[in-house]
Amino acid sequence: MFPKPVKAVLFDMDGLLIDTEAVYIDALQAAAAAMGLEMPLSFCHSMIGIPGPVCDGMIQDFYGPKFVLETFGAHFDAHTRRRFESGVPVKAGAVELLDFLRQRRLPLAIATSSSQATVKKHLGRAGLLDRFDAIATRDDVVRSKPHPDVYLEAARRLGVAVENCIAFEDSNTGLTAAHAAGTMAIMVPDIVPPSDEVRAKCLQVAPDLYAALRLLREGATFDASATDLSAADPSCSPPGRRA
Repeated sequence: MFPKPVKAVLFDMDGLLIDTEAVYIDALQAAAAAMGLEMPLSFCHSMIGIPGPVCDGMIQDFYGPKFVLETFGAHFDAHTRRRFESGVPVKAGAVELLDFLRQRRLPLAIATSSSQATVKKHLGRAGLLDRFDAIATRDDVVRSKPHPDVYLEAARRLGVAVENCIAFEDSNTGLTAAHAAGTMAIMVPDIVPPSDEVRAKCLQVAPDLYAALRLLREGATFDASATDLSAADPSCSPPGRRA
């Protein structure tokens, strides 16, 4: 099933490894309600996988020029802060999948539309930050998803050819980016199912991370020759892994 040996694995974060998308949707609708407005669920879904600054523009356009985005943002931030105070929920199967890959000594990276600060905060609270050898975020590229840049940057930081990387994504936007980069892209849908166009770009669609783990066990050939990370960029490795 896998056309090339797997030398590294690249992960999206929100909705794939940690269960934040549902929290964000609740926060969007709660922030709108606090301002006496409604935010349709379909509009919330249209922002999944989209960088935050782009979503801000979408929200401003949706409600019009008199809408005070700063007030909305304050309500949104307060809601998410309350929800995450007790910890960031990890998606079922994430730890088992990461354990499996660590046993095979494969380098791992995050490739996300979130900011560096958000990645470190969420993965740190979830206890997953030290699982990754590199992190590439929207802060590190000119173009965010659905463009391929963040996946190309994540592979570069690991020192692995992108075509030898598996990429795991939960959104149509993210899968489009992973496919455009040339990865072996697998979709694990979170809230929105794959479109027909995106499904055609997937190496496989897995219903959850446990199913994704089974795919690797049954169909992947692993090449850990790059695990010394000698070609990686150590300045972008998370704390605890490399100097």
